[in-house]
Amino acid sequence: MHVTPISTRRIAPARRAAFAVLEAVANGQYASDVLRAESRSLAARDASLASQIVFGCLRWTSQLDFLVTHYSGRRPDKLDQVVLLALRSAIFQLRYLERVPAHAAVHESVEFVKAHKRSASGLVNAVLRKVNRQPVSWPDLATELSCPQWLLERWSLHFDAQTARGIASAALLEPETFLRIPAGTPLPAGLDLEPTEVPGAYKLLSDLPAQQRTHDVSSQSVVSLLALGPEHTFLDLCAAPGNKTLQALEASPARAIACDVSLKRLREVPAVCPRVALDASQALPFAARFDRIFIDAPCSGTGTLGRNPEIKWRLQAADLPRFQERQSAILRQAASVLAARGRILYATCSLEREENEDVIRQFLELHSDFQLIEEKWRIPGRDRGDGFYAAVLARSS
Repeated sequence: MHVTPISTRRIAPARRAAFAVLEAVANGQYASDVLRAESRSLAARDASLASQIVFGCLRWTSQLDFLVTHYSGRRPDKLDQVVLLALRSAIFQLRYLERVPAHAAVHESVEFVKAHKRSASGLVNAVLRKVNRQPVSWPDLATELSCPQWLLERWSLHFDAQTARGIASAALLEPETFLRIPAGTPLPAGLDLEPTEVPGAYKLLSDLPAQQRTHDVSSQSVVSLLALGPEHTFLDLCAAPGNKTLQALEASPARAIACDVSLKRLREVPAVCPRVALDASQALPFAARFDRIFIDAPCSGTGTLGRNPEIKWRLQAADLPRFQERQSAILRQAASVLAARGRILYATCSLEREENEDVIRQFLELHSDFQLIEEKWRIPGRDRGDGFYAAVLARSS
């Protein structure tokens, strides 16, 4: 059920927005998208608190659900959705945030429940009166790291146990913000920027200006693997929202085309080159061949859990073959329009072998005229920014 301003008029704007976003996420939407819409009319301070509550509840869900049981004696799956969201939100504010008035967190969570299930408001009020900041012992590592056990196990097998712990720990932190400032471009006035190890990538230390594009440092680090130059033609098959397209065009290729399956998202790509809406897993409508092709493949996104924490609670191992099938199809189509001695850069923001090494190995088994030139990993907890995998494939003839 949707939270309306009328039914929650006694709740402050920040918490009203946070409840609306958490409810939308529970019903399958993505937090960043809904929060952006809900925050448009909020003051900066309220927008900040709403963001803290939303992403805090999503990052720390395992711990919060343990605490729900600890204080209420009831399993989360036995509670109505509205009750569980209210308890998670209030417990997060009471235990994880500083300078949040306890009475406001409790009162407004109770009001939220009253607006939807009045009979449960007494239970919520009674449970929240028990919440304190005393330490608790987490029952297992998955709860301590607020990460599904199956993800920890597969990361331990893929990398090692220490790396798996680092990935899960990094996902609990608020992501750093990075900008792209091309070489030779003056740094924007009024911004506090710190250079990174990736040329052109800067960490933003001040507030983010309105309309300013952000571009994660790991994402910036993979584009240079294309070795794109002015003599090359360039095809970006999964371009939206256009950050990597813009970075690639810094090399001034002879011709460039940006594509994406979503016309709506393709409109986010600046009109700096022709844009084509297409499904890259299907036959491509190009007669000419391209020297350089970039595939920023649609994926599970497990490298982006810090900024998209809902992914770790939604994704199932059974989902990975579906991603792999589409990724492999896109790679095959890219190969069909690649010029002799051309290169394909395949990248994902996934940490899963099925979407990365397995896609590349299976492709190479079927295409003897290609060879793997380079593979690169960016791993949260070890490297700054999101998790990324990139592979460069070269056609011999």
